[in-house]
Amino acid sequence: MTAASSSSLLGSSRIGSRPTISGLHSDSLNPRSITFSSTLQGLSLRSSGSKRQLYSRGTGSVVIAQNMDRVEVDLSLSPRVNSVKPSKTVAITDQATALVQAGVPVIRLAAGEPDFDTPAPIAEAGINAIREGHTRYTPNAGTMELRLAICHKLKEENGLSYTPDQIVVSNGAKQSSVQAVLAVCSPGDEVLIPAPYWVSYPEMARMADATPVILPTSISEDFLLDPKLLESKLTAKSRVLILCSPSNPTGSVYPRKLLEEIAEIVARHPRLLVISDEIYEHIIYAPATHTSFASLPGMWDRTLTVNGFSKAFAMTGWRLGYIAGPKHFISACNKLQSQFTSGASSISQKAGVAALGLGYAGGEAVATMLKAFRERRDFLVKSFGEIDSVKISEPRGAFYLFIDLSSYYGVEVDGFGTVNNSESLCRYLLDKSQVALVPGDAFGDDTCIRISYAASLSTLQAAVERIKKALITLKPPVPV
Repeated sequence: MTAASSSSLLGSSRIGSRPTISGLHSDSLNPRSITFSSTLQGLSLRSSGSKRQLYSRGTGSVVIAQNMDRVEVDLSLSPRVNSVKPSKTVAITDQATALVQAGVPVIRLAAGEPDFDTPAPIAEAGINAIREGHTRYTPNAGTMELRLAICHKLKEENGLSYTPDQIVVSNGAKQSSVQAVLAVCSPGDEVLIPAPYWVSYPEMARMADATPVILPTSISEDFLLDPKLLESKLTAKSRVLILCSPSNPTGSVYPRKLLEEIAEIVARHPRLLVISDEIYEHIIYAPATHTSFASLPGMWDRTLTVNGFSKAFAMTGWRLGYIAGPKHFISACNKLQSQFTSGASSISQKAGVAALGLGYAGGEAVATMLKAFRERRDFLVKSFGEIDSVKISEPRGAFYLFIDLSSYYGVEVDGFGTVNNSESLCRYLLDKSQVALVPGDAFGDDTCIRISYAASLSTLQAAVERIKKALITLKPPVPV
C-alpha cells in the first residue's frame, strides 16, 4: 500500500462526482447548492424558445412550460453543527475496516471495543426477551427492573444510594454524557476537561453552546489532573468538570486521595458540577482501585455519574448506558431523552439486567476478560519499554496504551514526506507497517499515539513487530 493510498485514513473526505438531477446535467450544478426544475402549477414561467409539455393529473390538460426557473436549495448548516468536529476514532476505525474489506492486511488497534463475545448468560437473556415478546417500548427512563438493578449495583459496588427516579437508562454512556451536558450548561458556560481526553467531551460542550476549557496533564505525572491547575482555571462561568477514571485514552486511574483534593476545590464553587465517567470501572489492575466521585464527602449533590455496559461486559453493540444523580438534574436528562430517542432497546435492557446479575464487578465473566487485558498490557509496556526513545505511563485501567513517540518527529522519509506530528506518524505507520492507530492530537496531546489492546495477544505481537521495524527506519535523531 502506498503513502497516497493510506493518507486518506486521516485526511478529509473528498467530494465525489456531482449527482445528475432529472432534467439537468451534472456540470450545471453549483457545488454548494442543488438545483431542480419546478413543475408545480402556479409558478410564473419565462418565455423561451425551448418548450416542454407537462400534463396536469386528473384533468388531462396540457401546460406549456417555457424554460422553467431554477430554484436553489439553501445548504447552510446550523452553527452548532459547524462547531463540532467529527470523531477521529470512529473515522479511523471505519476506514481501517474498509481497507481490510478491500483486502489490505491492516491490523486494527484504533477502536475502543473489547474483542470478546458478550458473555453467554447476557446473550441468552436478550434472545429470551425476543422469544417472550419483550419487544415493545419501555418507559422513557428505562424499565423499573433495570433501574432497580442499577440502584442495587451502585449501592453494593460504589457505596452510592439512589432511587429509580434518579436513574435514566440511555442508548449508551455517550448519550448519557451528552444529555447531562445539555441539561446543565447554558450558552457561555465553561466545561473543564483534563487532557488527554476522550474525543467527544469538547464536542459535547460545543453542542451545548458552552466553551471547553482544556486542562493539560503530563505523562511524567501519569496524566493526572493537578488540583492547583484546576483551581487556577475556575471562573464564574465554570459549570462542569468532566472526570474519566479509569481514563480513555491514557488508562490512568485517579487515586482516592487526589480525588479528595479535587472534591475540596469543587466544594468551594457552588455552580460547579462534576460529570464522572466511570464506564471502565471494572477494567482496573490491582493494586489500583476505583473510587466513585459521588461517594466523596459533599459530592453526591453535585455529581452526575455515567456508566454503562459496553466495555466491561463486551456489549458495545447493545447500546446501553445510564446516568445517576440528584433527581433535579436527572429529570432534566429524562426530559431531553423523551424528545430525542425515547427509551433504550427493550431487548438490551433485559440483557442489562442479566449482566448486573453476574455477580460483584461482573463476576467470573468479567474477571476472565480482565486477566487477558492485563496480560496484553504487560506485553505492550515491556515491548515498547525496550525502545529508549519511547516514553510510557503504565496504564492502571481500561485497555489503552498512550505512548509518547514525539522523538520520532522531524524526520524526512523518502516517498512519504516529513513525520512531524502524531497524525503524520500514524499515517506513516499505516503505510509502512499496516497498523491502524489513533493520533494523540484527537485526544488533545499531539506528542502521543493511542494503542488499543482490545485485541488478541497474537495480534498485538504481530503489530508490535511491524511497528518496531517501521520506527527503526525513522532513526530518531536524539534518543530520549
